Amino acid sequence: MAPQPSGAASTEAVHGDTSPGAASSAPPLSPQTENGGHGAHPPGEGGKLGFHHTTLGLALGSIGVVFGDIGTSPLYAFQAAMMQAAKDTLTGDSILGVVSMALWALILVVTVKYVLFVMRADNKGEGGVLSLMALANRALGQRTTFVFLLGVVGAALFYGDSIITPAISVLGAFQGLHDVNSLENVASPKIIMFASFFILIGLFLIQSRGTANVAKLFGPVMLVWFIAIAALGVIHIADDPGIFMALSPHFAVMFLVKHGVIGLLVLGSVFLTVTGAEALYADMGHFGRWPIQASWLFLALPSLALNYLGQGAYSLRALAYAHSHHIAFASQDWFFVMCPQAFRLPLVVLAVAASAIASQAVITGAYSLSQQAIQLGLLPRMDVRRTSETQSGQIFIPQINTFLMIGVLALVLVFQNSDNLSDAYGLAVTGTMLVTTILAYIVVRHIWKWSALLAGMMIIPMIGLDSVFLFANGLKIATGGWLPLTLGTLLFIVMATWVKGSQILSDKTRRDSVPLADLIEMLRARQPHRVPGTAIFLTSDPDVAPVALMHNLKHNKVLHEKNIILTVRTAETPRVPEADRIRIENVSDDFRKLILTYGFMESPNVPKALGLCRKHGLKFDIMATSFFLGRRSVVPSSQSGMPLWQDKVYIFLMRNAANPTDFFRIPPGRVVELGAQVTV
Repeated sequence: MAPQPSGAASTEAVHGDTSPGAASSAPPLSPQTENGGHGAHPPGEGGKLGFHHTTLGLALGSIGVVFGDIGTSPLYAFQAAMMQAAKDTLTGDSILGVVSMALWALILVVTVKYVLFVMRADNKGEGGVLSLMALANRALGQRTTFVFLLGVVGAALFYGDSIITPAISVLGAFQGLHDVNSLENVASPKIIMFASFFILIGLFLIQSRGTANVAKLFGPVMLVWFIAIAALGVIHIADDPGIFMALSPHFAVMFLVKHGVIGLLVLGSVFLTVTGAEALYADMGHFGRWPIQASWLFLALPSLALNYLGQGAYSLRALAYAHSHHIAFASQDWFFVMCPQAFRLPLVVLAVAASAIASQAVITGAYSLSQQAIQLGLLPRMDVRRTSETQSGQIFIPQINTFLMIGVLALVLVFQNSDNLSDAYGLAVTGTMLVTTILAYIVVRHIWKWSALLAGMMIIPMIGLDSVFLFANGLKIATGGWLPLTLGTLLFIVMATWVKGSQILSDKTRRDSVPLADLIEMLRARQPHRVPGTAIFLTSDPDVAPVALMHNLKHNKVLHEKNIILTVRTAETPRVPEADRIRIENVSDDFRKLILTYGFMESPNVPKALGLCRKHGLKFDIMATSFFLGRRSVVPSSQSGMPLWQDKVYIFLMRNAANPTDFFRIPPGRVVELGAQVTV
């Protein structure tokens, strides 16, 4: 399946003339972007939250929205790794090896790869795998099948991550109730499951309030969380100061060498310490690069490192106690048992709040990714709502919110505790990370102009590290790794079906259409009845006569005084300057082509853009203007280019796509829809 060629977001591919095909649809443009505000930010300084326009304020907001996922990893990551390590003979060096792998994973994967390297590969301030895919396409000067497939695979796996993260984080926090003496008999699996349902449903219900409002609430809570986990770690490092030897990578390497398959299984669990790094990159457009980097380097990384050192020192002390008393070493919920009994219940409450916040990183990332996918033609049009009057990066997509909520609640119902989900978690994230690294190589070579040697020296070790983690997590397919693979496959099928179906419909439309130049010649030879006013025909291909225009001539037998062939296109950049928004081409005395271009992080507001046409010499009365949209009723056909089941999937997606009138912000009272039936 080849990538869909760049086209326009018009109406001729989905409901007839209204398909957001690849690079077709463009999203509702926010007022500030049209005024040259948010769209003019420099690379790496993406959309910034409106509640505090300083680096400090943005850094505090990013702590809540961006670092919640990776910040709650201590709840389950070290425990999961220790459970795997205990399958072999557990020694002090084994514990040092586990802690060393955790620390170096944070340093190499999050700090070096993402915070210091990948975040520099921003697309005009936007991050995420699809933004990087668009940047790679621009770097190559064309759309390639390889880059397209990488982007779709990465996006599909990220959605899997977005569903698993809230479930594992909240379940992991509530499991701390087992370590509260007064509640250990009350905290049954059913109670934990229902409590998780309550928290998660509440989290998804507040999403419509917008990222800024969420960040104002979540930032201070996560600041307290990071201080708390750092304090817990510092207190228990004294249990065995020898834990500082784990700062040497020697112990991580020797653990892997000595323990073989068990070592790889432990490595797969250790990877849980860095889940959230991809969401960190995807959320870059909400806060900008510098606030996120500052928050990571000066707060999140030190707090996480101290906590893992503390958990390691505490487990070393427990191992020494077991050996001296000749009893079996018992794996425990290390995070919560480190806390004094009197403070465990408050810690559980704080952990539940932090885990709910942890879900925010991937939820916000899923919104950004979905908007990019809609713009790039990978998903049908959806209702993209702006939650801020001043900041274009803040969006809410109700359909995605519902999809994520149903998926998360289903996982909680099926898996019931974080231990059961831990094997499923890593595979989704490692796959997305590997895709990101490969795409980053294209950017490094073709945009940054690094030599092949220098690029290889940077990228090959990263690909090697991602591949090792992917292989380690791949060993857990039977015990949960099948879940993200299944979710990713289903989402890949949805996106591939939408792209292929839109391409087939677009090709069929082109074959069955009359070239616009030929139609103009026909109309000169045989003039139809003329009526006053302006008619605007939306189409994905401005070189052929729109279906709605042909039906208007055929059935109404009239032609307006002014006729505008309107095409909305999506650029490979997040935002397009106002000066480049409009292009007008005079075709004849009766027809003009109007091409509106938006970035993949913008949303088209057609009436507002038409108001700018006056500056370009195109004047008309909007109240005497009619918008003609072609709506096609698509029926499946065994003779099409897709199997019959895929035809039905495409038709289902098309029927549930957002109404083009709403999507393009066209006044409903000015719209005329003309329909036809077509097979796909």
